[in-house]
Parts: sequence; C-alpha cells; structure tokens
Amino acid sequence: MEDVIRNEQPLVRALLFDLGGVVINFGFEGAFRSWAARAGCDPTLIAERFSMDEFYEQHERGEIPSSRYFATLRHSLEIDLSDLEFAEGWNDVFLGPVSGMSDVLSIAQRHLPLFALTNSNPSHKNVWEALYENELRPFRTIFVSSDLGMRKPDPETFRLVAKLMGFEPGEILFFDDAPINVAGAHTAGMQGEVVSSISDVRRALSRIGLAVGP
Repeated sequence: MEDVIRNEQPLVRALLFDLGGVVINFGFEGAFRSWAARAGCDPTLIAERFSMDEFYEQHERGEIPSSRYFATLRHSLEIDLSDLEFAEGWNDVFLGPVSGMSDVLSIAQRHLPLFALTNSNPSHKNVWEALYENELRPFRTIFVSSDLGMRKPDPETFRLVAKLMGFEPGEILFFDDAPINVAGAHTAGMQGEVVSSISDVRRALSRIGLAVGP
C-alpha cells in the first residue's frame, strides 16, 4: 500500500525525478571531444559555439529529427561531419549513474510511487534506456519531452505530467538540478527541490518523513 507522507506542506503522494544530473551523470564534454577529434579542431572551440538553442529545444520536443538537428550543428559549430559522426559524439554524454541514487530510489519506492520527467530526444532516450535499465526500474513511468511534445520548464509540461501520473500537482514532490525547471514546477503547483548533490534528495525526503540514508 502506498504511504501518504505528511509534513507542513501539502501531502506528498508521489515523487517525480529529473534524470540527467539527478539519477544519471550527464555532460557534453565527451561529445565536444568526439566532434573535435573528427573535425580536427580544439574541443574548447566546439564548447564555445555550442548552445541549447531553439533547434536544440525543437529536437527535445520531437519537432525535428536528429538529421535536421545535426544539420543545424554543422552550421553553428562550423564543422562538416556526417550524421553518423555527429551521432557517435551526441550519444557520448552519459557518465554513469549518480552514486548512491539507486539505493535512495529503492527505499523510496516502498513508500511512494516514483516517476521521472526528462528533457530528452529519441536518440538519447534509446541510449539511456539500454545503459541504465536497472537504475530506472523503480520508476513507474518515465515521461520524455520528445514523446510529450513539450519540455521543462514550461509549467504546462508539469500540469500534463501530473494529470498522467494521476495526482494533483500539489501532491507531487519534484527533484531537478536546474533551478529554472524547479521554478516551472512551482508555477504549476508542484512542490520542488533543487538538487546539487544526492544529499539534497536525502534531506528533502527526510523532511517529509522518509528516511533513505545518511
């Protein structure tokens, strides 16, 4: 039976986690090195030219395919790589599970239903689903921006996800490493916690009466 955790805030009946930076370590440095090696340039130059621009966001909302997104990268990064070369670097961004997070999720799922919400594109989704199958098992559902057609921090994304989860927004505690995403969750009526380390997750869960370790 699912617990209902009480605290000074509204009742917490479900937990919602970001993936990259909270459950899975993530960084673009590997992609920059890969692309730079193939293009014969300095990775710092790639890093300076790369941005999460409108094309990046369209890709994460599922509005353009990878081939179209890679075409925009050829222009913005000023490198002439094939789609395959871009893809090999693009998928080299996952740096392993966040240490200790599997234990936290394993304990938490005994008390509350766990869900995840991630801004991600189809090619990345295929990679993290395969690499981190075990770590992702505690989640009942993983909501992906490219499937939803909308992304964080849009408050409408959080409202839709709350509806799909079957809970009122105020009954959901959301964890994300990006303050702008937590702000979007707050606007939608969710409770939210900015995560800079696993200790932030443990402290937030402890505050609602769920002990998951030191």
